[in-house]
Amino acid sequence: MKKDEQTLKKTFQGKEILVTGGCGSIGSEIVRQLLKYKPKRIKILDNNESGHFNLRQKIPSSITRHLVGDIRDRDRIKKAMKGVDIVFHAAALKHVPICEYNPFEAVSTNVIGTQNMVDMAREEGVDKFLAISTDKAVNPINTMGATKLLSEKLVTITYGEYKTKFSCVRFGNVLNSNGSVIPIFRDQIAKGGPVSITSEDMTRFFMSIDEAVNLVLKSVSIMKGQEIFILKMNSLKISDLAEVMIEELAPKLNFNPKNIKIDYIGVRPGEKISECLITKEETAHIKELKDMFILFPSIITPTFSSEYKATKEYSKYDSATVKLLTKTEIKSKLKKYNIL
Repeated sequence: MKKDEQTLKKTFQGKEILVTGGCGSIGSEIVRQLLKYKPKRIKILDNNESGHFNLRQKIPSSITRHLVGDIRDRDRIKKAMKGVDIVFHAAALKHVPICEYNPFEAVSTNVIGTQNMVDMAREEGVDKFLAISTDKAVNPINTMGATKLLSEKLVTITYGEYKTKFSCVRFGNVLNSNGSVIPIFRDQIAKGGPVSITSEDMTRFFMSIDEAVNLVLKSVSIMKGQEIFILKMNSLKISDLAEVMIEELAPKLNFNPKNIKIDYIGVRPGEKISECLITKEETAHIKELKDMFILFPSIITPTFSSEYKATKEYSKYDSATVKLLTKTEIKSKLKKYNIL
């Protein structure tokens, strides 16, 4: 067994674990990967009853417990948190346009719901609490991003003497996740087009679900509290992704790729042309590992241990300024992850 695998087994073996949003793309993959490390029990909390039913068929296990509930409900959270050692908090409202038109609902889930989770984790004496954040929390211009920024603050800015260690993981888009552009593009190609893109200049960070969750688990194994773990990700132009998918999928679906058009429909409410994982201001407080950056709370806690001070200056980490994947590289990655 590799060293990383041994560390993860030591972290999770025999532990009681709660995963919120456990029926979603990220949450369900967290559950799937955790099962390899023989935890005592995995509680899966989600308000999606059908999602629970489908996940039980997809990942049957004698140690999973399917809890229907909402993170807005403090009493439900308190019951779910009983006996828990580690929390993965992945529940959130995540779609930018939906949150733009339903701002209070986004606040209720992403902000108030997160505070409920933090409060109950403290009350129940949870050991570790890791929240899943997003690049949209960086310099937010939309409701979803603003609520996730507040969520990060609620988790990482701790106060008082508590047993629980709190940290976040921040990353960009996940390939082929529910509601992402890949399944949308695939459906549009299957209908003969057109493929809808908001802007020709749109860039995004991308990573496979498996890779993202593997680094999420690693973050729990090394966290000391208050850090934000920022996953290193590839960046691509959405238009290049669409062209690759058209070229590869159209012939398999009995269409001529040349006959499937791309329709530029304009930027949606609250949407950015590019996304940023680290701000210029944050760069003075990060440390680089091979597969991630660690943002330390020096801005909030200047007396934090000297071992966590940044050893190098970094520029802003933006999807438009990092090296973009070529169409050949995009094609290779989509085939590697069995998306094409």
